[in-house]
Amino acid sequence: MIKISVLMEDTCGQAGCAYEHGFSVYIETEHHRVLADTGKSEKTVQNAQKMGIDLSRADTVVISHGHYDHAGGLLAFCDINSSAVIYMHRAALGDYYHGGRYIGIDKQIGRLANLRLTEGRLDIDKELSLFSDISGRRFWPQGNLVLSQKQEGQMIQDAFVHEQCLVVRESQTVLISGCAHNGILNILDKYNGEYGGYPDAVISGFHMMKKTGYTQQEKDIILRTAEELAATGIVFYTGHCTGQDAIGLMKPVLGERLVQLHCGDVFKLQVPADGKKKG
Repeated sequence: MIKISVLMEDTCGQAGCAYEHGFSVYIETEHHRVLADTGKSEKTVQNAQKMGIDLSRADTVVISHGHYDHAGGLLAFCDINSSAVIYMHRAALGDYYHGGRYIGIDKQIGRLANLRLTEGRLDIDKELSLFSDISGRRFWPQGNLVLSQKQEGQMIQDAFVHEQCLVVRESQTVLISGCAHNGILNILDKYNGEYGGYPDAVISGFHMMKKTGYTQQEKDIILRTAEELAATGIVFYTGHCTGQDAIGLMKPVLGERLVQLHCGDVFKLQVPADGKKKG
């Protein structure tokens, strides 16, 4: 059974764990110890120590996209583990901005000896695979509109070519996407095209957070998204960039199939017995 430990999230769960805007989960399977994203800072590594997790045993690191709140703790991780293979989309080394603020990764990451740059689909082994090239734009998160990329001195809309998803397959299958910048429905469409059907569980932010409150149109989109997610039969573990207001709107639709993540949570994947995934 796949075991998940939440090393970094925006909200506090376990007493003693630091929390900040960022995302990181530690995944234990029969054959692997995987760190999916590394949060914003070295606090992710410190949380692992408090939770009794030895990150020196990790064999694989996956960075979901080229933003600091998902790769900011990577160099601190490398101080205690220089052997784990790090998988990151080659476009994640680009220059990414929120307005005028740089939100990309530390450029030292590009010089790490154990870094493997990816594109498209990569089947690591029977348990782990990666995919990117998500082109759908159905309910594309509107929060992306303030995010840009600098290319040849010009600021252009970030199309999130640098986003990749991790698939972990054991007795159950889980899809991990840090923020789902390409839109969670588009990611699931891509998964269905690559693997057929749907995973048992998804761990991901939905990038629906908004500081100024939602318009009625935005609320309708969130509810329509929740309805489509409910129809898949998947269990969704979410937090980070989803936002408390969006979770509140989606929860009545998804019920027990929507679980909010908190920093310090530890759980084994469980799918409710009353439902079946739809392909």
